Amino acid sequence: MATNKSYSVSRKKEYRATEYIEAIRSGNRFMLAQALTLLESKKNTHRVLANEILQGCLPFSGNAIRLGITGVPGVGKSTFIESFGELLVRKNKKIAILAVDPSSSLSKGSILGDKTRMDVLSNHANAFIRPTPSSGTLGGVAQNTRESMILCEAAGYDYVIIETVGVGQSETEVAALVDCFILLMLAGAGDDLQGVKRGIMEMAQLFVINKSDGENTKKAKQAELLLKSALHLFPVPENNFLPEVYKCSATDKTGLEAIESAIEKFISKTKENGSFEINRTRQNLHWFDVQFEKGLVSRALQNHDLNALRKKLRSEVETSKLNPFEASELLLNQIGLK
Repeated sequence: MATNKSYSVSRKKEYRATEYIEAIRSGNRFMLAQALTLLESKKNTHRVLANEILQGCLPFSGNAIRLGITGVPGVGKSTFIESFGELLVRKNKKIAILAVDPSSSLSKGSILGDKTRMDVLSNHANAFIRPTPSSGTLGGVAQNTRESMILCEAAGYDYVIIETVGVGQSETEVAALVDCFILLMLAGAGDDLQGVKRGIMEMAQLFVINKSDGENTKKAKQAELLLKSALHLFPVPENNFLPEVYKCSATDKTGLEAIESAIEKFISKTKENGSFEINRTRQNLHWFDVQFEKGLVSRALQNHDLNALRKKLRSEVETSKLNPFEASELLLNQIGLK
């Protein structure tokens, strides 16, 4: 439960967790953005406050449709999300977009340019766009994507859309966070199909061939037939929903209505057969596992003696006195994990 402790978020104003929760539930986008910044902060006092806000918002989450959208670079993810988002807001839907940008392994920085690429949605009252650096997290999502999604749901958004990093095969982590996973494909075909690989294709519920316009129209049709043929080789999913293939042009805004209908059909069918709730339960279990592992490492590194030993062992690995396997075993034994 939230407490009445007061923390400094900025020098200008201090807010309590209860104030954040109330503001988020009332749809205050500024306070939602501030809370998401707290989630991303490495500062301990910020993390404590963020956890209190998260606990207070959890009972009011879970009512949004959670969409994951991925695809190789250049497939047009941002353009598709903006066009699809425009369709939703025209129908009075509130949408939150969590756009994950890749971080440099050298500088650790990210461009965070998704908000500028979605200039129409950025200015719409029913749309909230939050670009977030991946910060080295694998699986196409950021470290706090799950927590960010909870806060957006508590703020009353009907759709929470996660736009992944977009590196192809490693985007599987997002599938454990969403209700419907959409894989964007390029028209023109075999090499693109090979580049995505089977692992991620088995996790997608909808396949969308983007840029299906102009000279690409014929290629898009060929890609559709090829993809449908390939999907017949896959086992029937546990939710008994056979993946479907759609064509669209995000720039021409064609084919988007059919995709919205397909998402609604998928959500409706999985709720009817019980697989929707099973998936949500698995999401919670996955979140538990991730939080446990993250917390275990974080608390271990906060132990002074253990951290000192870790630094010593790193030095010995660096000078080849120990190999990495021996060093890690010594550290685990010190923790008491044998």
